[in-house]
Amino acid sequence: MGLSKNFLWGGATAANQCEGAYNEGGRGLANVDVIPFGADRPAVMRGLKHMTELDSEHFYPALEGIDFYHHYKEDIQMLAEMGFQTFRMSIGWSRIYPNGDDAVPNQEGLTFYRNVFKECQKYGIKPLVTITHFDCPMHLITEYGGWKNRKMIEFYKRLVTTLFTEYKGLVTYWLTFNEINMILHLPFMGAGLLFEEGEDQTRAKYLSAHHELVASAWATKIAHEIDPENKIGCMLAAGEYYPYCSLPEDVWAAKEKERDNLLFIDVQARGYYPNYAKKKFEKMGLDLGITEEDRQILQENTVDFISFSYYSSRCITTQQGVGETIGNAFKGTKNPYLKSSEWGWQIDPLGLRITMNSLYDRYQKPLFIVENGLGAKDVLVEDGQGSYTVEDDYRIAYLREHILALKQAVEEDGVELWGYTPWGCIDLVSASSGEMEKRYGFIYVDRENDGTGTLKRYRKKSFDWYKKVIASNGENLD
Repeated sequence: MGLSKNFLWGGATAANQCEGAYNEGGRGLANVDVIPFGADRPAVMRGLKHMTELDSEHFYPALEGIDFYHHYKEDIQMLAEMGFQTFRMSIGWSRIYPNGDDAVPNQEGLTFYRNVFKECQKYGIKPLVTITHFDCPMHLITEYGGWKNRKMIEFYKRLVTTLFTEYKGLVTYWLTFNEINMILHLPFMGAGLLFEEGEDQTRAKYLSAHHELVASAWATKIAHEIDPENKIGCMLAAGEYYPYCSLPEDVWAAKEKERDNLLFIDVQARGYYPNYAKKKFEKMGLDLGITEEDRQILQENTVDFISFSYYSSRCITTQQGVGETIGNAFKGTKNPYLKSSEWGWQIDPLGLRITMNSLYDRYQKPLFIVENGLGAKDVLVEDGQGSYTVEDDYRIAYLREHILALKQAVEEDGVELWGYTPWGCIDLVSASSGEMEKRYGFIYVDRENDGTGTLKRYRKKSFDWYKKVIASNGENLD
């Protein structure tokens, strides 16, 4: 038994990392625009250093990205050449509602995405659309405090009603919030949160997350009412937590980390806050202002599927003096049994199978792997025929092992999996570091960390490899 004949192969991007054209087509400024490259980036992403406008002292990689805004036809044609059946992309909220609280949407923004979706339709590619991939209009941050403010729920409802109405028939797969748990780690990037000195940051993060959870449930309700064909998913930065050793304290630490990571998905998939979360908030003295209407909307509008990113597993210990590693904004204990990427992210294909089984056992809902991949420093070389390519055998090896793992989860363990969209199918700006040289794609984009380059696109060796994978529905991985 292989993968379903309806299995969706594709790739993933995000508007703030590839779209560019930040000041074209009526778009407004967003949090993702003002996160700079360089030493200040981490503090800005965490909401500790306040940036609400652009200055002349920093370089902002999101402003141009890889200029998908002007290259989308060429890019989608190349994805179609690989045989993509789905393309994960996101909406720039401030391209639809420039200020976020506007009474009417921006028609130029609506037209742009309509054209992108029609281009996908032309090639038989089903868009998988993330409604909010970290984007928050800057006006909503400076005027209302971002997701700390309950008013954000109404602004989000207006956004999603517009999207589901405008694109009915063009899009049926939607994700409400990208990596919703990232709000705990990079709160300004994740949800537009800025912190004042002395502010209870923990309360602000969980309050904001609650508002997002209620907004997500409303989006699920609205989506199903406007088009019963719509499938709505949540999205998690996933990766199984391993105890460093069999010390019971390490096992318990891993259990606690797992709960921290899955709390928001528990609510989106089950419709209520689990007891461990209620106890946690009680101990912390947190009152999230949860109303009866909140409880009802959460209970009655759970998601249709669980989507997640997976780059590596994580390890945790309570012992001192054990080495650390990092991956996708999560610090952890270095696992001595795993190799690491050039950026120190540990590589664990079996961890994908373990993660899939954990999620499916917990929720009993279909899964969708919407990010997975290897960031590496690719070198463009002549292919001997007057063109250029990248000999990225290391990327092929990484993806091959992870596809084998997902196939085992489906074929041997019975996990229901709808599709696979590796991250950064075309090179784009790294969310964590702002770098271009941390490349994930099957398509090389000529752009450097400082923004120089021609933006010309080149097919890598992995382009042809992934084309064969898709054509064989995952059977040919050579």
